[in-house]
Amino acid sequence: MVIVVFYQEKVKNSLSNSFNFKLISNDKNARLGKLITAHGEIDTPIFMPVGTAATVKAMYLKDVVSAGAQIILSNTYHLMLRPGHETIKKMGGVRKFMGWNKPLLTDSGGFQIMSLGDLRKVEEDGVTFKSHLDGSKYFLSPKISTDIQNALDATITMQLDECIPYPASYEEANRSMKLSLDWALRSREAFEHRDGYGQFGIVQGSIFPELRKYSAKELIKIDFDGYAIGGLAVGEGQELMFKTLDNTTVFMEENKPRYLMGVGKPDDIIGAVKRGVDMFDCVLPTRSGRTGQAFTSKGQVNIKNSRHTLDTRPLDNECFCFTCQNYNRAYLHHLFKAQEILGLMLLSLHNLHFYLGMMKLIREAIKNKNFENYERDFLKNYYSGDIQPL
Repeated sequence: MVIVVFYQEKVKNSLSNSFNFKLISNDKNARLGKLITAHGEIDTPIFMPVGTAATVKAMYLKDVVSAGAQIILSNTYHLMLRPGHETIKKMGGVRKFMGWNKPLLTDSGGFQIMSLGDLRKVEEDGVTFKSHLDGSKYFLSPKISTDIQNALDATITMQLDECIPYPASYEEANRSMKLSLDWALRSREAFEHRDGYGQFGIVQGSIFPELRKYSAKELIKIDFDGYAIGGLAVGEGQELMFKTLDNTTVFMEENKPRYLMGVGKPDDIIGAVKRGVDMFDCVLPTRSGRTGQAFTSKGQVNIKNSRHTLDTRPLDNECFCFTCQNYNRAYLHHLFKAQEILGLMLLSLHNLHFYLGMMKLIREAIKNKNFENYERDFLKNYYSGDIQPL
């Protein structure tokens, strides 16, 4: 049985104002902000490209920067297994290790461990799991996860939480949410407070409004530097995800960043910004790029489809990325058919440009109090589909 403490006192936060979120303006619930960290400033709303193993797959970091990235995400679970957080610490931290001089966020490993299924066992003290690499047994507790992230020298550290799949019963969601709250306090106590570094708590509770409300209010008592929304985009569908966001962000602090984990598709992101979310991450842009799927202003395009064999158009007439300015669809189609690595790189580059360009336009729309019109026009074009000209 999990014992939950009713947190009456905030955990002392010794960080200075060098880690600070400034809410600049609103357009209804959509928020324009700036997050100031030890490693640079971040304009929000922002999308964080995923660099799971200290690399954004199939991309040079200079191209990630040129696409507009201000922060990237790395994965605690994968880095602790290979090359090991001790190795990375000796190399000066993950940012120095990979040559990234901007802010970096590390997740806690909770989501990856959930996906291991029968290879993991969740208990009150933490999680015992077997490595997907060689079957070796590991134990991860809130303190160990936080210590590893401290060693990685992440700008933003995440609490260890339990992310359960959808659907889940109310009883299971309640048990898991309360366990995550207990882990939140223990993660916060293990966090190494340093100027310009921050730690986020994670709101859980599946799709149940009262559990989301309880989780958010209890996390605020622990006084994290920001708050994430976890346990969504796990199969519940967009409509239910948006409804859950409506029932969550209303209870979150106004003056701290809000991060929706693992989301998502362009229309998911726009809908979440509309509901007050500031930060996003997802593997979709680069994973889709490696499988021949491109995101465009007219929706997704499968470049491996034979209709592109003689197509002289760029992926997106409205895009100014290196890929769209220099290559047509016929050539990109050829690269994927020939299984050439260049194809993966060019589509990944385009997709990141599309996502980060979308975030820039979102910020401009909020600044100009025009977000509703931007949402309408974007979705109209995006849902219209990519039509082959006659």
